[in-house]
Amino acid sequence: MKLLELKDVSVSYDDGEALHGVNLTIDSTDFLGVIGPNGGGKTTLVKAILGAIPYSGQIDYAPELFEGTERLIGYMPQVSEFDRAFPISVEEVVLSGLQGRRGIWHRYTRDDRHRVHHLLEEMGIKALAKRPIGEISGGQMQRALLCRAIISDPKLLILDEPTNFVDNRFEHELYHSLRTLNERMAILMISHDVGTITSVVKEIVCVNRHVHRHHSNIITAEQLANYNCPIQILTHGHVPHTVLAHHPGDGCCE
Repeated sequence: MKLLELKDVSVSYDDGEALHGVNLTIDSTDFLGVIGPNGGGKTTLVKAILGAIPYSGQIDYAPELFEGTERLIGYMPQVSEFDRAFPISVEEVVLSGLQGRRGIWHRYTRDDRHRVHHLLEEMGIKALAKRPIGEISGGQMQRALLCRAIISDPKLLILDEPTNFVDNRFEHELYHSLRTLNERMAILMISHDVGTITSVVKEIVCVNRHVHRHHSNIITAEQLANYNCPIQILTHGHVPHTVLAHHPGDGCCE
């Protein structure tokens, strides 16, 4: 089932065009890994989908992606984008993921708080529920933001560099959890860790102003040559990978 479709979407900032003529469809069973160079437009693509920035073109959302007027899209930003000086507890951060459904002034129920503590326990940070977010580590904050993103049971989950600041154990647990979540929601995940995500995601989306979707989690040299898409893979441990030469053109991934 098609959840949303981008048709000829472009985004421009004062210093130039960040995305040009993007056409992309996201289905309910998709698990897409978004890769590309810094400044190539990965986060801009996500913000356009979220409706957080102006764009030209068209984005069509399926009726199934709505509950009332609220889009059922969960978003986990990078930790660096979240104001950790704000006086709020870990529990309150996760509860804020329900504001779209409950409203800003709605009082949260006992069931809401039970759901929060269940998610925090799954992420191994239940003991931090009442701790101010300014007092927890970056990895602990990532766990809290993931709980916040999924507490409303979205149809589409978007994650921006979810493994930043986390240890190898949590990274492994995260990817296991995402595979399970993908059974009931589509996932769009931005990552620089190409060598790892290719073993997790179903398909790759390559972004560098233009967007190219590879209908596989294996990117061949021929595909990259066709899309003018150079890629550099850095790996640790026993991760299968291929090192591909630079291709001429405007580039795509690194």
